[in-house]
Amino acid sequence: MLNVLVQEKLFGSINGQPVTLFTMRNKNGFEVSCMNYGCVITEILASNRTEQYENVVLGYDTFEEYGQNAQYLGAMVGRVAGRIKGGSFSLGENVYTIPTNENSNHIHGGPKGLSRVLWDATVLEGEQETTIEFTYFSKDGEEGFPGNLQMKVAYTILNDEDTLSITYSGISDKDTLVNVTNHSYFNLSGNLKRDVLEHELTMESPVYLELDEAFLPTGNLVAVDGTVFDFRGGRKLADGAASAHPQNVLVGNGYDHPFLLNENEPRMVLADEESGRRLVVTTTESAVVLYTGNSLEGSNMRGQQLREYLGVCLETQGPPDSIHHPHFPSSILQAGDEYKSTTTYSFGIIATD
Repeated sequence: MLNVLVQEKLFGSINGQPVTLFTMRNKNGFEVSCMNYGCVITEILASNRTEQYENVVLGYDTFEEYGQNAQYLGAMVGRVAGRIKGGSFSLGENVYTIPTNENSNHIHGGPKGLSRVLWDATVLEGEQETTIEFTYFSKDGEEGFPGNLQMKVAYTILNDEDTLSITYSGISDKDTLVNVTNHSYFNLSGNLKRDVLEHELTMESPVYLELDEAFLPTGNLVAVDGTVFDFRGGRKLADGAASAHPQNVLVGNGYDHPFLLNENEPRMVLADEESGRRLVVTTTESAVVLYTGNSLEGSNMRGQQLREYLGVCLETQGPPDSIHHPHFPSSILQAGDEYKSTTTYSFGIIATD
């Protein structure tokens, strides 16, 4: 007997094609809902300390509300997450021009990227886990990137643990760039009761990447010691919002920065004391972009106005714009090689003494 229930329903349509919403629910009551448009995660239900399962991510109830999804709520982002300076890059002897969809720079894969396209979806049911597997064929030249790229994204939940695992894989027939992530905004208060400023984040990161006025990495790796960028002992997100540090002020009073992870402990812990919820994120990636929703704005969402600090992103990926910084971990995918990356999100309760 399978312990994960999978439901499918028509969520909308785009260009005459149906958009399907998938909901996986395990025996505990843990739920993950996602759609085949942009692999968007629309809802995650996780327990608080009184065993109430409530939604802990930002998202809308209808497909129409997502519109262009300008904030990339819950979306799969790529081919390359983050910004690429000047909308161009070189690979070997070739120079490629890609769309500049944020001022003079490229961001999050382009106007469509992988976030605003329809993916094929398959439900895979195993004895211990259930997976929604999404596949998409990105043609050579799509959004200016070289190579026919076959991408696969798998969302897996376990039967008896409140854990979501995301595995990305891809193969291209030409050398290209691939650096993807999921852009979910977490709010552990449950059903958006509060903003995330009182959430505490702990992560073993010794350095962050300094940003310039366009939010592009300057190339400087800055030690976190003695600053509000030091999360090694745990720190509330409010510290960044209140900080007068020029880097916090630059991004709208908060964080929107890549952090290099300790390769021996690529782990982040996000906790909300009031609800008792705790999220542990582990990844095979070298970096995470911490974004505290400093520029969030928009229409009502499930009874709440979309506003700054309503959610926090932990975008596990390689460093942005690495193609222009050879000392960063590379985002170059060689023809015929497999790109593979896994990030796991484990929900639980804050331990009490």
